[in-house]
Amino acid sequence: MSGSRPVRVGAVVLLGALAIAGCGAAGPGIERGDPVEGVAAPAISAVTPAKDPRAWQGVVSPTIDDDTIDAVATEPTPQLPATLKDAQGTVVTVSDVSRVLALDLHGTLSRTVHELGMGKSLVGRDLSTQFEPAVDLPLVTGQGHSLTAEAILELDPTLIITDSSLGPWDVVLQMREAGIPVVVVNSDRNLDNVSELTEMTAAAMGVPEAGVLLAERTQREIDAVRADIAEVAPADENARLRTIFLYVRGSAGVYYMFGKGSGADDLIDSVGAYDVADEIGWAGMRPVTAEGLIAASPELVVMMTGGLESTGGVEGLLEKLPALANTPAGRNERFVAVDDSLVLGYGPNTAEVLNALAVAVHAPQELQ
Repeated sequence: MSGSRPVRVGAVVLLGALAIAGCGAAGPGIERGDPVEGVAAPAISAVTPAKDPRAWQGVVSPTIDDDTIDAVATEPTPQLPATLKDAQGTVVTVSDVSRVLALDLHGTLSRTVHELGMGKSLVGRDLSTQFEPAVDLPLVTGQGHSLTAEAILELDPTLIITDSSLGPWDVVLQMREAGIPVVVVNSDRNLDNVSELTEMTAAAMGVPEAGVLLAERTQREIDAVRADIAEVAPADENARLRTIFLYVRGSAGVYYMFGKGSGADDLIDSVGAYDVADEIGWAGMRPVTAEGLIAASPELVVMMTGGLESTGGVEGLLEKLPALANTPAGRNERFVAVDDSLVLGYGPNTAEVLNALAVAVHAPQELQ
């Protein structure tokens, strides 16, 4: 198994390929509109829902405190060697966690390592790792989100934790062939496997007890914010905003709509919006079509901030997707833009992301 490419290509794998092909944050030739101004989201339990969210017009961009780390342990002592079977079925033995790379498309794994109390072990980062304690680490991703073998080897890592959202996959295989233990976690990201992802990362670091603590805390926070959202979201799904998630990368010509099984469906459902992609049979991640947009007739569009900026803002996006301009969301220019590294990460800050998006959906006036 250690020398084979993953057989199943899931939604996050495809998302990684799209990001490498046309990353707005680092890829060359990406046209930029005016930056989307983010506003810190208050607690959904403390806001007054808009009387009529369908009357709202314009773009809102909720942000969270992404820099604060609240570790569940203070530099716990790793129990090594640690032997585990990773998400691909590969048995990996880890003997040294002094120089670790935790790499994925969303920066989730590096944040998880920090929240476990093991942040000092990290010696490099991926492009999406932008939170304050880690932002000064050297990058091991080159153009877009592509892994660079030379940059990785220069850091002499004793362990790599990654998933298949970053590529080229041959670089990962090369690291294994160089004798570096590589633990591959599940690339599928949704609300059902946040704990699994956390605990496997902790097991790879040799701190399984900290992993259980972090997983339990994260789940409590998710459950609490979902209960708060349920208090403000319409009970009748027909009263909820018809919502789609678009993944866009400007001049790279990447325009995708995410559907069932993409991770975006969990996000939309959990914040009390209506995931219209499921209604029209839109599964996975597929290039958006005029027919799909017309059938969806969205009242709200959720996007990554970098994607919206890469098209020249809402005006540029609607020019490129005229069918979208003729939907309720397009006519009202009703968009929610969420930071690229947050929206589909499903890591320790999942509850904060759900809260922020819920405020944008139900109380957009709070983000002016």
